[in-house]
Amino acid sequence: MTYNFDEIIDRHGFSSYKTDLAEKVFGTSNLLPLWVADMDFRTPDFAMNAINERCKHEIMGYTIRDRDFFATAITWLQTKHQWEINADWIDFIAGVLPAIALAINTYTKEGDAVLVQTPVYPPFMMFPRHNNRKLICNELLLRNGQYEIDFELFERQIRENAVKMFILCSPHNPGGRVWRLDELQRIDDICRKYGVLVISDEIHADLALYNHKHIPFASVSDSARENSVTFMAPSKTFNMPGLASSFYVIPNHNLRRAFGGYIDKLDCRGGNIFAYVATKAVYTQGAEWLAQLVEYLQGNIEFVADFLQENLPAIKPIIPQASFLLWLDFRELGLKDDELQAFLVKKAKIGLNAGTTFGPGGSGFARLNVATPRSVLEEAMARLKKSF
Repeated sequence: MTYNFDEIIDRHGFSSYKTDLAEKVFGTSNLLPLWVADMDFRTPDFAMNAINERCKHEIMGYTIRDRDFFATAITWLQTKHQWEINADWIDFIAGVLPAIALAINTYTKEGDAVLVQTPVYPPFMMFPRHNNRKLICNELLLRNGQYEIDFELFERQIRENAVKMFILCSPHNPGGRVWRLDELQRIDDICRKYGVLVISDEIHADLALYNHKHIPFASVSDSARENSVTFMAPSKTFNMPGLASSFYVIPNHNLRRAFGGYIDKLDCRGGNIFAYVATKAVYTQGAEWLAQLVEYLQGNIEFVADFLQENLPAIKPIIPQASFLLWLDFRELGLKDDELQAFLVKKAKIGLNAGTTFGPGGSGFARLNVATPRSVLEEAMARLKKSF
């Protein structure tokens, strides 16, 4: 089956975060919303068919997750990422973001230092602060169009601040880096040396581009397996974040028992009926849809990159190795951050995520979501060119 990613679907009026909150965020709704990290493509037909089939029963009562829910996820991880996990390592959680917040409260106490690598998805910085932890920002280095880890600074910050937890964004958001094996091994070595627990957010794992290969952190070594907590989900991959279907993988028995105990204390293991059936459907039927999606996303990225190179070469795209998020470098324009945002919103009428919200290293940047029909990106680029 050939899937149509060129279809324009109006999301206004359906409580879409991207469209119906635009006026509150940008001060106007008269713009192209290309910010929130969900896709403007239809959720796959096989996921919707599974949901519609479940609706026919017409009783939306308390529902358990059957064994197939975890079995399909386990098979997907083995097939897609060559990561073999035991059935008792995996369990459900209603969203990766609440899972990170729960992990912070499970494994650290108030005043403990938590390290993140910026620029990074804003909640990585928000959760430690909101939970009274000491936030340490390890700023990534932008070299030759890609982000790299400053390992000397990384180790020094861990040592000098007695860091207890490192939240790894893998693949990286917004930079789109797929971390290499040697980089993950070095993270493992340093964190093991100083007793730092690694929390690995791998929600974009399935969206590796241009033949890059995502490596689950826990698969790197025995020590990485025993010193990590991994969060994953089908939500970004198959455009179903509204179902809040995620899972955690914790091989270490003591870490797993502690996390499960904290979840039970808050009574937050539950999810919704449709999350269960849709997850099973996408993990058993989604390979071809995903392959076509990746091809389309690569085409969108290349379109934007080529357009900017030809028409607006001062704007430099950071070509992602994974995900549908394009990190744009506007620094050559010489604009202050408020001037850049005003230019994009008021003149170009494009709604992008402001780079400053991603922490140190984000000034002068903005994040563009390319998971939208090509014609929408064509309009966005035309607006940008006209504005100059």
